Amino acid sequence: MNRATEQGKIVAGREAQEGRGGAVDRFMALSVFVRVVEQGGFTAAASKLGLSPSAVTKTIARLEDALGTQLFTRTTRRLRPTDFGQEFYERSLRILAELEDAEAALRQGSGAARGRLRAVLPLSFGRVTLAPELPRFFARYPGITLELHFSDGAVDLIAEGYDVAVRTGSIADSRLTIRLLTRGRQVTVASPGYLARHGEPATPDALREHNCLISRFGPEWGFRGEDGRPFSLRVKGNAVINSGDALREAAVAGTGIAQGTWWLYRKDLERGDVREILQAYAPEGAPVSVLYPAQRHLPAKLRAFIDFLVEITRTG
Repeated sequence: MNRATEQGKIVAGREAQEGRGGAVDRFMALSVFVRVVEQGGFTAAASKLGLSPSAVTKTIARLEDALGTQLFTRTTRRLRPTDFGQEFYERSLRILAELEDAEAALRQGSGAARGRLRAVLPLSFGRVTLAPELPRFFARYPGITLELHFSDGAVDLIAEGYDVAVRTGSIADSRLTIRLLTRGRQVTVASPGYLARHGEPATPDALREHNCLISRFGPEWGFRGEDGRPFSLRVKGNAVINSGDALREAAVAGTGIAQGTWWLYRKDLERGDVREILQAYAPEGAPVSVLYPAQRHLPAKLRAFIDFLVEITRTG
């Protein structure tokens, strides 16, 4: 629980116990409001904050009175933010993040990286690229707490309250700042054992005689011709695997030839568990970018995390 939330808990609890009305402490109420939106109700939010439901209810009522508008649509099953409530939620997240960052800077000196950071990343990227580097990150930034979520699906960064996301492919969203991490290349790989048993294909067309592991993206593999133009080839094999991690493990085990992003096989290539083949035909990979809500001042904790992602995704 960050400091702003802790202060919100103290103030909300005190106001509930003393029955005070009047002006509400905005920053403290914002932290309670944000938790209600995230939990979808007063009772669940109260449990997370360690308050009584009545204390949370009173805090939200006072906040609505102070703003002169309704923040939630109340149903029998769930609270949902109104259109204004949703906009206010997104602004509140940024305000609390900046407040927390400012407090950390005052406590530990200008530019200190401290606080809780919520991030969402593709599953394979997070597992292969970030997770092994976490000890180094925390040794460098002991004041940062990471809340990591892994998802390959579309995520509304602002609506779902994330500070930062890593996404693959082309992204267009005017609400976000987008920074390219890497493109790398699309690699075709096989284990030394598989190549020793079946030989190494010299051209993409030779893949027709090999067992190719099909990913969730289908049997159309991309290559770059000698003239630099991209082309695709339909391959076949005895396994269709919709998990990037499982596909990688199957390739390492010698099941067949696989194609995927450079960063997925980076560690395996370094260890020699797989070898890259058909390098002369390797196409450029899809962009991997880091996304975060557009803001004038980047919190130190967010800047530290982004710089670390840039560092660990360098191709050379």
